[in-house]
Amino acid sequence: MIVNEQYTIPGATGRPITADLTYDDVDAYAPLVIFAHGIRGFKDWGAHHLVARHFANNGFRFLKFNFSHNGTTPGHLTEFADLIAFGDNTFSIELDDLKAVIDFACSGAAIPAADGVYLIGHSMGGGISIIKTAEDDRVKKLVTEAAISSFYNLWPKQSEDQWRLQGVMYMKNARTGQDMPYRVTLLEDLEKHPERLNIPRKAAQIRQPWLIVHGDKDTSVPLSHAEELHQAQPNAQFAVVKDADHVFNATHPYLKDELPQQLKEFADIAIKFLHGESN
Repeated sequence: MIVNEQYTIPGATGRPITADLTYDDVDAYAPLVIFAHGIRGFKDWGAHHLVARHFANNGFRFLKFNFSHNGTTPGHLTEFADLIAFGDNTFSIELDDLKAVIDFACSGAAIPAADGVYLIGHSMGGGISIIKTAEDDRVKKLVTEAAISSFYNLWPKQSEDQWRLQGVMYMKNARTGQDMPYRVTLLEDLEKHPERLNIPRKAAQIRQPWLIVHGDKDTSVPLSHAEELHQAQPNAQFAVVKDADHVFNATHPYLKDELPQQLKEFADIAIKFLHGESN
């Protein structure tokens, strides 16, 4: 039977990380996949729950979590209820959060301890996962899903001078209508850690098996990002999903019981890769 367990993990700056684990209870020691969401994402977005079940049905435990400063709260898991925390987020904070989640998974504190983990990172979470994989040998395999190749691509370059003057920049969330705050500390984090937060540089350092997957209809993060990552690390496997957009044709909310065709194709490619099968 597929079961789901909820956890709260201490995250960066003392803020909680909410997480849930989906697995088949006949194999509580199955290989563990950790999923890292993107910049305006959260663990319960769209069809993530169906992806988790699909992995559980195919021999994995699937742990998805909310970065501590993604704007959700334990009481509002699908809403950006804490825009102050969202504005305080940085890439270094997310790397600390991901380390905390890996520590949790490998410690056996609340779940059977994993002997290493597999990472799947979407969009900005893909960039974070690339850096973490290069730094942490507990990551045994990496899958990036529509990953960015540079954090600087998350905002308009021409806005940076005004951003520095004002200290905060707002970008509209098309889905919710909220003006999402981005404090200049996000930009300063990049400038303070130019080597650590250089995604292509870290991509070149990865020695673990890595699968890069991107949709050819992605208008948010163009396919050229995946090509740049593959150029940085030619040993990575590379797959393009035809007619897939940035979220592989899912929506939020997602009310169907079956995965979109393109998202299922992504999941199946990733499952084969993680099982060590050739695509």
